[in-house]
Amino acid sequence: MESRPVHFIWILDVSFSMSGEKIGTVNYAIREAIPEMRAVAHDQPSAQLMVRVLTFSATPRWHIATPVPVEQFTWQEVGVDGGTNFGDALKAVARELETPPMPRRALKPVLALVSDGQPLDEDWREGLKAIDATPWGRKAVRVAIAIGGDADRSVLQEFLANPELPVLDANSPKQLAAAIRWASTAAVKAASQPVVSGDSGSGGKQLAPAYAPPQLDDDDDDDVW
Repeated sequence: MESRPVHFIWILDVSFSMSGEKIGTVNYAIREAIPEMRAVAHDQPSAQLMVRVLTFSATPRWHIATPVPVEQFTWQEVGVDGGTNFGDALKAVARELETPPMPRRALKPVLALVSDGQPLDEDWREGLKAIDATPWGRKAVRVAIAIGGDADRSVLQEFLANPELPVLDANSPKQLAAAIRWASTAAVKAASQPVVSGDSGSGGKQLAPAYAPPQLDDDDDDDVW
């Protein structure tokens, strides 16, 4: 069976509000999820999972710019700085969803957004339009994790492009770790399904019901954000 790439892109808010326990949990959870991502990729013989990371604060930066096969992927910890300029981050992702650099033959990419704030740039929707203007952006499996009570869930819902898919609420370290674990595995399974010819669905509309985001229970005494 021919193997096709699944491009998994983490889009991580690293603004100052993510300082301390939040960014520490993000670093820990993604690092710990890598073995699970490898296991999922191993079980999907038609998919070659490629991972990269974009961070955004005052400006977007490719923390890991070149797509790395998950078997070779190692987590490099991220730090925090600056404000929350979201639109430029989405435009940076959109440029990578053009063909080229994306191959013509691939499986649906995964766009996994993690944020705890509100965009400071009023024209951030221009970045979302840029993603939607690309064929791979329209087909992408999108997941969004909202950290704490200050996260703008309406913005994250627009990013999902599907009112039927909920934003994952992460109000404690336990919930954040669970959300990242889900995004790292179930979304890859959904993306590994072949793209249907002529299917121009947008965002999370490609996410199969079997991989719909879970309810994240939190019965521990973790700090609540």
